[in-house]
Amino acid sequence: MNSKPPLTVDCPGCQAPVAWTEQNPERPFCSKRCKDSDFIDWAEEEKRISGNSLYDDVFSDSELEGR
Repeated sequence: MNSKPPLTVDCPGCQAPVAWTEQNPERPFCSKRCKDSDFIDWAEEEKRISGNSLYDDVFSDSELEGR
């Protein structure tokens, strides 16, 4: 039986190596602390996905009017 080592990824928070296994429920984060810190950054809008604010999304009110 060929036993491969588990996939390892870098924690998005602190860049520590993280084994991608079921024993790590916080994956891809190394810890609950890094996971919570990342969530807080998104919630406080310190992190965001770039885009063009000139365009409405598909479900905007202006697109749904008159339907």
